Amino acid sequence: MESSALHMSPSSFQEEHGILGESVAMKKIVEVVQQVAPTDITVLITGESGVGKEVIAKAIHAASTRSKKPLVTVNSGAIPEGIIESELFGHERGSFTGAAGERKGYFELADNGTIFLDEIGEMPLSAQVKFLRILENGEFLRVGSSISRRVNVRVIAATNKNLEGEVRNNNFRSDLYYRLRSVNIIIPPLRDRREDVPVLFKVFVEELSAKNNVKFGGISDEAMQELMQYHWPGNVRELRNVTESMLVLEGGKFLHADDIRKYLKEYHSPKSESRNLPAITGKSVEQAERELILRALLEIKADVLELKNALQEHSTAMATVAQQVTDPMAIQSDSTLSLAEMEHRMIVEALHRSRGNRRAAARALNISERTLYRKIKEYNLE
Repeated sequence: MESSALHMSPSSFQEEHGILGESVAMKKIVEVVQQVAPTDITVLITGESGVGKEVIAKAIHAASTRSKKPLVTVNSGAIPEGIIESELFGHERGSFTGAAGERKGYFELADNGTIFLDEIGEMPLSAQVKFLRILENGEFLRVGSSISRRVNVRVIAATNKNLEGEVRNNNFRSDLYYRLRSVNIIIPPLRDRREDVPVLFKVFVEELSAKNNVKFGGISDEAMQELMQYHWPGNVRELRNVTESMLVLEGGKFLHADDIRKYLKEYHSPKSESRNLPAITGKSVEQAERELILRALLEIKADVLELKNALQEHSTAMATVAQQVTDPMAIQSDSTLSLAEMEHRMIVEALHRSRGNRRAAARALNISERTLYRKIKEYNLE
C-alpha cells in the first residue's frame, strides 16, 4: 500500500499528524518527515528534552506503509542495564534467575512495524552491539539462546544528547552512530521558534480545558507576548504544563501579563524551592481557601508518593517477572482530585521547577529517574 504522505500539502500533513507550529523550522521538518515516512530508512531525531521528538516519531510511523502495524515505544534510559538486553531482544526460559518462561522482546513485538527508541544515548555499550546487528541485517539472539532470529522493523531513534560527543568520549559506538544518522531530524528548542508559542498555547488550552473540565477566560496580547518572550528551558512540554497549571488554578480568569509572569517566576526562579502557590492577591477568600486546600492535598500526595515509589522501585527490580506488584496505595479525600490527578500535578510542578531537567525533578520528588520516566510516559507528559 502506497503512503499518501507525499501527496498531501504540508499544512494538511501537519494537521492530520498533530505537528504543531508555524515557524520556518517546523515547516522544514514537516517536509523531511513527508519525504522519509514512506521509506524504511532509519531516522535519528535530536533535540532538547521536551521539544516533541515523540510527536515526530509518531507522525513518521502514521504516514508510513507500516501504519497498520505496531509502533513500539521504548525509553532506553528507563530500563536498568542488567535487563535491557532481555527487554529489547527477549529471553529463553531458564536463561537467568526469574526467567520462568520465554519472553518476546520489544523488537519481536514490533515485527513488521516500527520501534521508537527514545533516549538512545543512554543505551549501554553491551546492548549497542546487538542493536547494530539488527540495524544491519535484522538478526538478533534472545538472551540464553543460540538460535538466530530475524525481524522486519523500521527503527526511529531519539536523543537529547550530542551523540558525536558521546562517541568521542567512548560512551557510544561510532559505527552505530553513523548507521543511525542516515537521516537526522534536528528539532530546535522552543526559544528559537517563538512564533510557534501562540499556536501551541491555543491547542493546549482546548485540550486541557476539556480534560480538566475548566473554562478558559481568554488572554491579553501583552500576556501572550510574555509567553513568546520567555526562554522556555523545558520547551513544549514546559509550555503545556504551565498552560495546564494556569487553567486549573486561575479558574476561568482572563489572563493578563502579570498573571503570566507570576507563573513563570513561580516555576522557574532558582530561588523558588518552596511549594507555595502563586501569590494570592485580588482574590476572594473562598477562592484563596480552595487554592490552599489544593496545595495541602498536593503536599499530602508528595508524602504518599515517597512510600508508593519505594514499593515501585522494588517492583522494578523484578521487571523480568510477568506480573507486576499491585499498587497498595490509595487516597480518599473530599477533593475532586483523584490520586492519579494529584500525582500528575506533582510531577508537572517538579518538572517546571527543574526547568525540564528530569534528573533534578526526580531528585526533588525523592524518586528514581527511571520511575519518573515511567510516570512521564504514563501521563503523556512528553
